Amino acid sequence: MRPWPPPPGDLIGLPKAELHQHLDGAVRPETALELAADIGLALDLDEARRRMIAPARCADQAELLTYFDLPLALLQTGDALRRTAVELVVDMAAEGMRYAEVRWAPRLHLERGLSVSAVIDAVASGIAQGMTAAGAAAPLVVLIVTAMRSHPPAANVELARAAAEFGRPVVGFDLAGPEATYPAPPHAAAFRAAEDGGLALTAHAGEVPGTEHIREALALGVRRIAHGPTTAGDPALIAAVRERDVTLDLCPTSNVQAGIVQSLEEHPLAELHRAGVSVSLSTDDRTVSNTTLSQEMAAVTAALRLTPAELVAIAVNGFRAGFGPHAFLRAAAADAEAQWSAWAGIS
Repeated sequence: MRPWPPPPGDLIGLPKAELHQHLDGAVRPETALELAADIGLALDLDEARRRMIAPARCADQAELLTYFDLPLALLQTGDALRRTAVELVVDMAAEGMRYAEVRWAPRLHLERGLSVSAVIDAVASGIAQGMTAAGAAAPLVVLIVTAMRSHPPAANVELARAAAEFGRPVVGFDLAGPEATYPAPPHAAAFRAAEDGGLALTAHAGEVPGTEHIREALALGVRRIAHGPTTAGDPALIAAVRERDVTLDLCPTSNVQAGIVQSLEEHPLAELHRAGVSVSLSTDDRTVSNTTLSQEMAAVTAALRLTPAELVAIAVNGFRAGFGPHAFLRAAAADAEAQWSAWAGIS
């Protein structure tokens, strides 16, 4: 009989999709040492880990975001961005990822003279190189360009246009940053520009108390909410999300770190799934949150007492909610459902 809840190792070989992964939150600490040396910054591995891996619980989202300061300082050249993208794809391939969406904020990488287009090109090039390096095990990886809430709305409109003009592998547009300080509505024009350019829409919301930021994101016309755990407990919002078929890309370990959820055992992922809300499961930031998707799936299954059928449904939904090529995702979802169901003993 298969052990339940499953250990992470049992999940590595299963086909997985990750919809919520930040490039700057996935830098290998060992790589950070070499990137730091390139710019003359003294750094040892212990310090890199202290500055890049957040504690199990921060005071709030704002404190959690400070663990991106070092990676962002290091990712200011095309070579650094390409290398990090290559390594992320290779790391994803090693744990059975078949589809992934990587997001990052190009305007945070302009301090050493890069243009927005050069930043996008560097990451796209790294993704392609990573897929080649991973060979037959490579996932299909696409990109989501993220605007920052704290940046001028007009600059984010230009960012949206640049992202749309770049084309594949850029498929989506996002909004992120300190929710409590910067509202989403001023960036509506950027979302319209992205939509007009053919990009799918998502936005970060629900990492601070309350549901108003989730409602703001819905008003932008998003198909997915990055996070959104505070949707639970609001029947009207649950109904709205369900009726619009909006997916919540939940990242339980990160949500605990941000202080919006007290523990994995109290995370509303299972409650939302059982209420008919479309949810996916991701790491958010594999380095900052010190996890992998296999580890996250195993930990959440144990903490929330997911049944085999529930874990299978959530895993497969990652493919169904993706922004990538429809034909690929349909086929990948069918294959994932067959493999996961066979593994879980579901007929």
